[in-house]
Amino acid sequence: MTGDLFSIFTASFVTFFVLIDAPGVAPIFASLTARGDAAYRRRMAVRSIFVATIIIFGFAFFGAWLLEKLHITIDAFRAAGGVLLFLIALDMVFEKRTERRENRADEYLEEHEQLEDISVFPIGIPMLAGPGSIATAMLFMSEAVVWSQKAVVLSAIALNMVLCLVVFLMAGPIVKAMGESVAGAITRIFGVILAALSTQLMIDGIIGAFGIVVPGH
Repeated sequence: MTGDLFSIFTASFVTFFVLIDAPGVAPIFASLTARGDAAYRRRMAVRSIFVATIIIFGFAFFGAWLLEKLHITIDAFRAAGGVLLFLIALDMVFEKRTERRENRADEYLEEHEQLEDISVFPIGIPMLAGPGSIATAMLFMSEAVVWSQKAVVLSAIALNMVLCLVVFLMAGPIVKAMGESVAGAITRIFGVILAALSTQLMIDGIIGAFGIVVPGH
């Protein structure tokens, strides 16, 4: 892998790792599947990852076509995506995102007493394949010029989903080992990283949209 491809892979992997936030989703998954047996938890883990992967990959491949039909430039989309990711980052830093996820999980448990398929909602959508991950997949794929770069972006997404599957399969022990304080600290760290990445996206979008020449670039 060349230096350019490695940089693209690193940026893609880190961004999606922060956005998907498997350690943050793991406690929610564990609570939603607590009443089921091991087979039920494994089934829900595999199905939720499959659903989220199909959705993210779908937007990754057809997102550029959608932007073209809507007459939206990539620079405008880049800036808008940066704003969206920054708002998500703020939620993560101040734990609003985790709070909403837990409320959503509690509401689901109250409404569904029997064991049901949670792979599509709320795990697959919107906890894994949410607005941030979908928009970012479209953004990275639109910035990839050649197929080797696109393949690197897709492999970074796929690796994140595999890691998320592993976390889900081990959700019970991981949640007990981490504790609420550790999980909250990890979410905040991810939020700070995402804030920096989203700020860079906004800057790049503004530079491209207004044709600003940056010295040294």
